[in-house]
Amino acid sequence: MTDHTGRAGLEKDELYALAREFEMLRSDLLRSYTQSSLPDLVTASQQLGALTGLVKDLSDEVLFRVTDSDPGLDFGPVIAAYTGASAPAGRAMNNYTEAFEQLGFLRRYAEAPASADLRDARQAAFDVAQDRLDLTVDSLQETFVTLRRDADRIDGTPPRVLAALSRSVRPTNSIYRLPVEPPAPGPVRLAYTPAPRHGR
Repeated sequence: MTDHTGRAGLEKDELYALAREFEMLRSDLLRSYTQSSLPDLVTASQQLGALTGLVKDLSDEVLFRVTDSDPGLDFGPVIAAYTGASAPAGRAMNNYTEAFEQLGFLRRYAEAPASADLRDARQAAFDVAQDRLDLTVDSLQETFVTLRRDADRIDGTPPRVLAALSRSVRPTNSIYRLPVEPPAPGPVRLAYTPAPRHGR
C-alpha cells in the first residue's frame, strides 16, 4: 500500500496558497480605486484576467481530484473546500464584470460633448461601478476566508495512526481511507459430506 503520510499537509498548503492568491487580488483591487476614482481599463482588464484565472484554478483543482482513483485517498473534504469557495468567487466575477461594463461606458463617452443627460449617465455609471467593486472586494474576502477555514479543518492524522484509532474517535474530515479489511474466515466446509447412514 502506498504511504500517503504528509498528503493532507500538501493539500492544506495548496488550499492556503490559493486563498492567498484571492487575498492578494483583493488587496490589489482595493488599491486601484477610491471613493472619487475608478481603476483605468488597463488595470481593470488585468484584474479581471487574474480573477478569471483564479476561478479556473478552482475548477482545475476539483477536476484533478475527482479523476484521481487512488484507493488510499478520499478527496471529499478537499473537493468540498474548492467547490465551497467557487460560490463567492463566482459572485466576485459577476460583480467585477458588471463594474467592467460601466468602465467601458465611461471610456466610450469620455470625450463626448457635455450635456445634462450625459452627466447623469456618467454619474450613474460611476456609482454602479463603485458599488460592484465594493461587492467584488467583499466576495474575494469571503472566498479567502472560506478556503482558509476549510483548509484548517482538514485532518492531518497519519494513516497508520488513523488505522489504530477506534471508529468512534476517527476524524470524519480526513483524506485518508483505511485499508479494506479482508472478511473474517468462516467455518471450514468439507468438499464432500457423506450421506447419513440409516438403521444406526
